[in-house]
Amino acid sequence: MRNFKKLLLVLIVLAVVAVALLFVLENQQGVALVFLGWAGPQLPVSVLVLGALLVGLAVGPVLGAIVVARRPRLKVSKAA
Repeated sequence: MRNFKKLLLVLIVLAVVAVALLFVLENQQGVALVFLGWAGPQLPVSVLVLGALLVGLAVGPVLGAIVVARRPRLKVSKAA
């Protein structure tokens, strides 16, 4: 069963890498982002989208941890 789980994980990772590679190869047209008057360098669309994805993957768990840490703890009363 462990070997099956490892094989499944490897296949899922390979599929994600393949999809990301195809996305990068299909989105090579350059764009320049302008935000609040600041113009960024011209980069391929895929670089910007994958960068946004990575930032979201990093920020999401941090915000989740902050929410869990700020949540008031429930006191469990012992039944008599």
